Amino acid sequence: MKIKILACFILVTSILVAQEQSCCSPTVAFAKLSEDENFKSKHELKEFSAEERLGVYKEIPIEGQNPARVYIVNSKNESNDYLFVFHEWWGLNPHIEGEADKWFQKLEDVNVIAIDLYDGEMATTREQASALMQGVEKERAFSIIKAVQEFSGEDSKIATIGWCFGGGWSLQSAIAENENVQGCVIFYGMPEKDVERLKQLNCSVLGIFATEDNWINKKVVGDYEKAMKEADKNFENHWFKAEHAFANPSSNRFNKKEAQKANELAFDYLQSVFK
Repeated sequence: MKIKILACFILVTSILVAQEQSCCSPTVAFAKLSEDENFKSKHELKEFSAEERLGVYKEIPIEGQNPARVYIVNSKNESNDYLFVFHEWWGLNPHIEGEADKWFQKLEDVNVIAIDLYDGEMATTREQASALMQGVEKERAFSIIKAVQEFSGEDSKIATIGWCFGGGWSLQSAIAENENVQGCVIFYGMPEKDVERLKQLNCSVLGIFATEDNWINKKVVGDYEKAMKEADKNFENHWFKAEHAFANPSSNRFNKKEAQKANELAFDYLQSVFK
């Protein structure tokens, strides 16, 4: 009887631990924010002009799965340097294409790849964005990231950048592809606080956060900072007097002045990674 009770206790404990880990996964935690009506109300999508683009869409094969879909802007000169761009909860829309083009123009001889974690779908309403973000399967997302990393080559030097939903995935990508990733930028995304996962990082991390963000706030970022220190990793966080999504020109909370300062910080950091 004692053995059965002990076995039952172990089983229950393991289930609770698994549930806690799932609950505390940063990608899951951020996706659950979309159930918050206040969070959803803070996201609008303004019309964004689809100017002539510098890149093209490409499919990258994944064995046993649908191919990964990316928007890629290739360097004019041969280069092993790559910037991986991760979209917001709206998906890989014209705004993100524009961001990829912008960073391509700012960084010299760097290939820029915007990675589609929604497999070709994109949202135009909050409800659609919420459903798409919650529908992302972690295993599929990591398969996509791995395929893009393999496409970039064994000798590639990679940096990652993302905003909101994509900010969290920028960090997750840096952790997953740790050998090739040399830099990571998070714009107000859900950071990782699992020390053991953070120990896998092979690069420093630049965090850009907003003081008026009710979700990715001082407490959330503070837990991440504590974990990064325990993991003995280099990071630098900057706070801007603005709201969540302040760096997105297709958002009503776009703060041009603060976004410009944040983008300059990100540019200086990425330049130092690729120099």
